[in-house]
Amino acid sequence: MKIALHRHLSTTQKSLHIRAGASTAELFLEDRALYRIDGITFLNGTLYVNNVFSNNLYRIPVDAAGKAGQPVDIWMDQPIKGPDGMRAANGKLIVAENGSGTISVITVNGGKASVTVIKDGLNTHTGVEPAGDTIWIAERGAGKAVSIPMPK
Repeated sequence: MKIALHRHLSTTQKSLHIRAGASTAELFLEDRALYRIDGITFLNGTLYVNNVFSNNLYRIPVDAAGKAGQPVDIWMDQPIKGPDGMRAANGKLIVAENGSGTISVITVNGGKASVTVIKDGLNTHTGVEPAGDTIWIAERGAGKAVSIPMPK
């Protein structure tokens, strides 16, 4: 089953999905924790979202029928600030923290996660995209894209 989330509706505390072959979206999940979610990605088949307003990371359980459960708050060993774009690579989450000017790698282990900053000094970066051994960063404040090596 494929699920496409429409993050632009996140300010209404709702996320929609479109089932394969469907022509209309359905309500996927409505929860206060979704207010201002921004980064949305799958890591090892598990759905994760981050909240740019509350600086939280959530796992969204999805059952075999595609029904979403309540968001599960992931405890991180250090705070993140303004998590924006988020992608998965090499079993980890890569997050653009535009509130702190950093790119972090988050290693999730159950309900806990460790955060490692791998790049700082960025200017309003809103997107991150891993590609092979490179991480591309959309640095909106500087009007450019920059790249850094993928950590091992």
